[in-house]
Amino acid sequence: MRALMKKVTSARIELHYRETIDDALEFIRAGNAVNMVLMDNRLQPQADFRETVPAMRQQGFIGPIGVISSSVADPYFQKFEEYGADFRIDKSELDPTAIEFILREYVTKE
Repeated sequence: MRALMKKVTSARIELHYRETIDDALEFIRAGNAVNMVLMDNRLQPQADFRETVPAMRQQGFIGPIGVISSSVADPYFQKFEEYGADFRIDKSELDPTAIEFILREYVTKE
C-alpha cells in the first residue's frame, strides 16, 4: 500500500496502519488527525466491514470510510452505505488513478 501511495503525485499521503479495529479505534480516540479511513474488509477480530465500520462511526469518526476487499461481489457490498461506509473498492482496482479520484471525491474540497 505504501508503494502504491508513493505513486500518487497530486497529494502527500501519510498512512497509519492498524492491525485490529481496537487499535484503529484507539488511534481515533487519541485525537490523531485522520482525513479518511481505508478499512480492510476483514479487519480483526470482527467478521467484516458490517461490524467494523459501525464501530468506527460509534466512536464519532465522521470522515469518509472506504472499504477495501479482494472481492466486492458479495451481495452485502451492495448495501455498504447502510453500515456507514462511503465507498468500497476491489483491491485489484487500487492504482494511482483510483486513489487520486478517491482523494478528490472524498478528501480534497475545492
